[in-house]
Amino acid sequence: MYPIIRMMKAIIGSRGKRMDILDQITTTHRAWPWDIDPWKDLNNGRIITLFDLGRIALSEQTGLTKAMLRNRWGIVVAGNTTRYRKRITMLQRFEMRTRCLGWDARFFYMEQAMWRGEECCNHILIRGAITSKAGIVPPQQVVEDMGHKGMSPELPAWVQAWAAADQQRPWPPEMPR
Repeated sequence: MYPIIRMMKAIIGSRGKRMDILDQITTTHRAWPWDIDPWKDLNNGRIITLFDLGRIALSEQTGLTKAMLRNRWGIVVAGNTTRYRKRITMLQRFEMRTRCLGWDARFFYMEQAMWRGEECCNHILIRGAITSKAGIVPPQQVVEDMGHKGMSPELPAWVQAWAAADQQRPWPPEMPR
């Protein structure tokens, strides 16, 4: 089940806070019993869902949510890669750091990480798009509507390499029946 109460906390906790699309936000969380898998750690699917909450807070605080509502835009995840490195076990607190790295002609690129103290437990790179009835809305148009001045910073080389590698992936997948 989607963590609706946590989502509302992310939305309400972001009210009144204003930041630029390129600023990092930090939120704190706890691994509750219903987040734990049979191996006694934070379930990998739940990790992906919790990363949603960081992006919801980022969207609220940067004005993206208001721009989407004003323009009747939607938002979609167009790809992601996750690294799981350290366990988060039941009732452990952790910090989530979320930031937008930049954008290209079609997509926003965001990174998020879960930290326990100085130790990074999980990291995700997400590519997302803002959509309208006409298709993908150019990210530069979106950020200008949000009040951001300027172009995207150059995406890090590892993000560019990931995006280039993903372009080589066959679609639809070539899977036997």
